[in-house]
Amino acid sequence: MTFKSLALAAVLILTAGSALAQPATPAPRDTVTAIAGQIRDLYFSAERGDAIADALEAEAASGRYDALTDPRDLAATLTTRLRPEDAHFNVAYDPNAPRGGPAAAGPSRRGGVDLDRISNYGFARVEVLPGNIGLIEMRFFANIDFNDPADPARRAADAALAMVANADAVIFDVRNNGGGAPSMVGYLVSAFTPADANIYNVFHNREGTERENPGDYYDTPRLTVPLYVLTSGRTGSAAEAFPYTLQAADRATIVGEATGGAANPGGPVPVPGGFTVFISGGSPVNPITGRNWEGTGVIPDVETSAADALRRAQLLALPVISEADPQRIDAVWAAEALAGEPSQLIDLADYAGVYGPVTLSVEDGRLTLRNARRPAVTLTPL
Repeated sequence: MTFKSLALAAVLILTAGSALAQPATPAPRDTVTAIAGQIRDLYFSAERGDAIADALEAEAASGRYDALTDPRDLAATLTTRLRPEDAHFNVAYDPNAPRGGPAAAGPSRRGGVDLDRISNYGFARVEVLPGNIGLIEMRFFANIDFNDPADPARRAADAALAMVANADAVIFDVRNNGGGAPSMVGYLVSAFTPADANIYNVFHNREGTERENPGDYYDTPRLTVPLYVLTSGRTGSAAEAFPYTLQAADRATIVGEATGGAANPGGPVPVPGGFTVFISGGSPVNPITGRNWEGTGVIPDVETSAADALRRAQLLALPVISEADPQRIDAVWAAEALAGEPSQLIDLADYAGVYGPVTLSVEDGRLTLRNARRPAVTLTPL
């Protein structure tokens, strides 16, 4: 999204030792008025932005916030006040924050550290689970620069997709993903949908519209592989756009909990005194549903606790795999292991003993197998 910014003049206070001190924190009503002004100028809906700003300015004038002289209390109170208006609204206070405009676009950084790089561009885990199910866990969606053939975020995505290219089902885990860039969302969606599909969200802002279609579509999309997305109440923003788009296109099964319900993207905008306010600069509309997930979240197709979502998704995928190929006994066994519950009628001590090179013993109420110097294996009753 494109956001206007207002340069903030730094207030320099000359001390006796010629050192520079931080500007004094403005009075609460001045801070609230400044935040209201930014919302009026930048919120994606001019009409709603005016209404929200008018209400804040009236509250400030009435003295509602005057007693909140600790800026941390003021930030928390304003966040609570604004969040029902838009789930992305957030007011933060950092006395060491830059007093100028927003940082230039580019990789997320703290000091000189490229946070995207050291977080592997959001790809936290990629592996193949029993039954040949591919799992990709993502903690955020990094931005892809499609004009750069060597863009590292795109290369990370391609590597993750290549790792599960031979899997008989694929699971994306975004249970602990708070969002990120639409460019990565669109690119990953394109890895499982036709390139010409009219399924991508259209973001409406004051300047017009922007589409979530990726700058380049994935070269070899897998159009029929069973696809599952794990969600939780912590799943937010762009991490909600990913399952919402796939669900609306009838391309993935969503498993877990309803997501956070924050649809409208934007960015943090500085105001005087070390405050920032996150303002939504756009709002998505899905071409299939005609709406988005603001407030409601993405409702899973299979509702279960976040903790049990991975197991449930595996139990959905494994029968599909074994039914497609009756010789896939590995998928049958994997499903039985996941669904198995220890029988109360089994006395595990009856199975303990030495069987040639194998030793079975009862440890912590479970049957453990040891074979020479190989790692111990805990057995599951089926």
